[in-house]
Amino acid sequence: METGSVVVEKIGCKSTVTRCFSKYPLKFIIPKKVGPSTADAVWIYSLTYGGGIVSGDSISCNFSIGDGCIAVLTTQASTKVYKSVGNKCSQQILEYANVGSDALFVVIPDPVTCFSTARYSQKQVFRVVTDSNLAIFDWFTSGRYASGEKWDFGFYKSTNNIFSEDDTPIFLDTALLEQGSISSISERMQDYQVIAMIILLGPKLRHLQSQVQENVTKMMSGILHTTSNTPGCSVRSKSGFCSSKPDFIASCSVFGPIVLSPCQA
Repeated sequence: METGSVVVEKIGCKSTVTRCFSKYPLKFIIPKKVGPSTADAVWIYSLTYGGGIVSGDSISCNFSIGDGCIAVLTTQASTKVYKSVGNKCSQQILEYANVGSDALFVVIPDPVTCFSTARYSQKQVFRVVTDSNLAIFDWFTSGRYASGEKWDFGFYKSTNNIFSEDDTPIFLDTALLEQGSISSISERMQDYQVIAMIILLGPKLRHLQSQVQENVTKMMSGILHTTSNTPGCSVRSKSGFCSSKPDFIASCSVFGPIVLSPCQA
């Protein structure tokens, strides 16, 4: 059952929310003034009553970003997923987000933080046209680390799918962590505390895509490089200290249709 819906359209050459609906446990806040007055962007804050997602909660919403519009979907704080009761799984589903021609939709929430024993699943489905622009930041933490909870939740699943207007898959991704009988999530994740993924799609973000690729390459080449003359050491840090794993790992991959320039064709 739908618990939220937002439609953004061009009204008088300005991105404007023309429909906003939400019901318990979801609420949308759309401030009138965010950033410079000359900025043409709608900011949408998503929050839940009680400050988090309770065991068994089910949230389903959709968004429509009209041609030429700019919209930002964010949160006021981390999405807290409370402890599971009776093995119930909470879920949050963005059933569809249609992004129009020359439109930009930015999804930049605070991280998901699952409490001990929590079970949580989220799914986001986006539909774009040739010149749509989409930026997604999907991330989650190890839990309430300061309270001694480190990868102590029972189940976490996050799916991000992007389709073209004819339903051709452009990007399909799922992250899944579940406590196992052989090893726990904490044992598998070791000392890492955050997992994050950034998705950038569209001509308006092309310069940012190139910048991210360049920065990731420089950053990881500084942190990691293989060495063949040190026995038992496969990775050497920038400081020269040998270790079996780095403190930070980043990678960057290209996806979607390849557009050839005239010199490449």
